[in-house]
Amino acid sequence: MELSKRATAIAESMTLAIDAKAKKMHSQGIAVIGFGAGEPDFDTPVYIRDAAKEALDAGYTRYTPAAGTLALRQAICDKLERDNGLHYEPKQIVVSNGAKHSLYNTFATLLNPGDEVIIPAPYWVSYPEQVKMCDGVPVFVETKEENGFLMDMGELERAITPRTKAICLCNPCNPTGALYHRKALEEIARIAVAHDLFVVSDEIYEKLVYTDEPYVSIASLGQEIYDRTILINGASKAYAMTGWRIGYAAAPNAVAKVMSNLQSQATSAPNAVAQFATMAALQGPQDEVAYMTREFHARRDMLCEMIAAIPGLSCHTPEGAFYIMMNIHELFGRKYHGSVITDSMTFSDLLLDGVQVAVVPGIAFGADDFVRLSYATSQENIQEGMKRIAAFVNELE
Repeated sequence: MELSKRATAIAESMTLAIDAKAKKMHSQGIAVIGFGAGEPDFDTPVYIRDAAKEALDAGYTRYTPAAGTLALRQAICDKLERDNGLHYEPKQIVVSNGAKHSLYNTFATLLNPGDEVIIPAPYWVSYPEQVKMCDGVPVFVETKEENGFLMDMGELERAITPRTKAICLCNPCNPTGALYHRKALEEIARIAVAHDLFVVSDEIYEKLVYTDEPYVSIASLGQEIYDRTILINGASKAYAMTGWRIGYAAAPNAVAKVMSNLQSQATSAPNAVAQFATMAALQGPQDEVAYMTREFHARRDMLCEMIAAIPGLSCHTPEGAFYIMMNIHELFGRKYHGSVITDSMTFSDLLLDGVQVAVVPGIAFGADDFVRLSYATSQENIQEGMKRIAAFVNELE
């Protein structure tokens, strides 16, 4: 029996596959250092867990409205007003099973067969796959390490065709940690408005920024871009709530209504208890978010310094998120115990098998000269992992 051509053409998430392999090795007693997963290593703050327990004890275990509870959607509106200077009404908010689900709802709502979505490369692995799942066509705009992995606006405009429907922006970026500041966002907004394009703005790493400048959401740069922006965010990264699976989209009324209808038929509402906990996260004290951000900042500095100390390796210092793209191009052609490093995949496989360090091959993000390291792990793990990587590089022929 033949399966769906569309479904069978979708690639497995390499980040999840690497993480699964590392965890399997760990379960077998192998001391793996994992730089793979994009998941905070902190526990969910106590006040959020307590709120979930209260919800359970109160019997808060039934279906909610498909787009999320009114109370949570209002809390999200309050957050967007407070943090981003954006005014939304609850009917413009759709709460989903994680930000990834919110993104899928967005592409499913926006795209008709053949519509193009511009995606800066390196890109998060799921963007092009989700676009293809929704019958769209991903169009990549290559960014350069020497430019901080930020799009050149001339190249962005040259990528636009009559079939272009949207620009997908991850800010701060997974996997590069690149951060678009106000001036660059104003240029992207100008281009989107001039060509009547949507902007899908993935802001899930909004709280994890290591500059003194305030974070700017592209939707805040005027009514015209506000009317074209679908803002994606969630609880996973800022509040260490990856397993709770709560994300949300803030969108123009017409878009939000279709997204809500789509979700009502596909998955119904997200988890009721997790919604209650997310409301507590948004309304409660933000001290632990600030603490986690400071810790990620310190880890970033440590990791960049240790990479720079290893001959043949280098990296651009990211301004946000918790990832570094480590440049391994100078190691291509060298051998580890007789095996030649030809690309990011062979490097990653040899590193995991040889010294038990898990990284994600850059080819997964459209950047084969790099591997991605997540510093959502302890400073002790970073030190041990980089010690092993240094030993690995020193053994290369």
